[in-house]
Amino acid sequence: MNILYAGEDKWSVDPRVSLVTLNQDEFTIKIESVDMADEGQYVCAVQTSSRPRTTSVHILVQVPPKIINLSKDLVVNEGSNVTLMCSASGKPEPSISWRLISASGDVASDDEYLEIPSISRQRAGTYECSAVNDIDTDVRTVDITVNYAPSVSEGRDVGVTLGQRGVLECEADAVPEADFEWYKDDRRVFGDFDGLEIVTSGSLSRLTFFNVSDGDYGNYTCVAINKLGSSNTSFLLYGESSQLLVPPSFSQIIHLFQLLCCLAHRCFPSLSA
Repeated sequence: MNILYAGEDKWSVDPRVSLVTLNQDEFTIKIESVDMADEGQYVCAVQTSSRPRTTSVHILVQVPPKIINLSKDLVVNEGSNVTLMCSASGKPEPSISWRLISASGDVASDDEYLEIPSISRQRAGTYECSAVNDIDTDVRTVDITVNYAPSVSEGRDVGVTLGQRGVLECEADAVPEADFEWYKDDRRVFGDFDGLEIVTSGSLSRLTFFNVSDGDYGNYTCVAINKLGSSNTSFLLYGESSQLLVPPSFSQIIHLFQLLCCLAHRCFPSLSA
């Protein structure tokens, strides 16, 4: 047993301990910035004329949770097995839970370890570890990036009139983002060809023809590539008629009107044998 005070004499070397009240009715000490080492039983002993009298109090120190070990951010390929770990200190002992931060906010685990077998792209995102006890809550996050091969949307055939502008669009879902290549039949198409431009932004690549010629018509293939694989889709650039509708002349309108009147009044010429 460590003696803190004997009367007014301080025996403890701890600067956090001080004497607050000392009189014939009360003897009070104060401990500042309490920590776990201060937990335990404290005894006050008073020497009377007959015999010593004692009273005791037990101090139970509660500590808010603090996450002390947490998995680092991860980048994995689709289909990999993933384990996340989160541990915390605190008193009472904190409970640990994991959840994927999403619209549903479903709890993924009620344990220090979160196991994700054969992870899919849908399970990518930010995972939140929560440590909770009666005092407080501590929260930390881990980001999981799931890499997967490109998947290209089905190509849409495009009809363009000679001399007009035409655009082929190719979209790919991939992590990391895909690189795009364009081909006409088996020949690679580059954006520096005369009258052509290839612009790629994120998951979308556009092949633009500024002035479509006969030689531009045909089959095109878009290929999306990343380190995990590739995917492709085909397009047909075909010609559309440029014939314009010419409005009828005034004389044609009059002739049509006369014909309709004759039909209405059955004014057909008689047929001679």
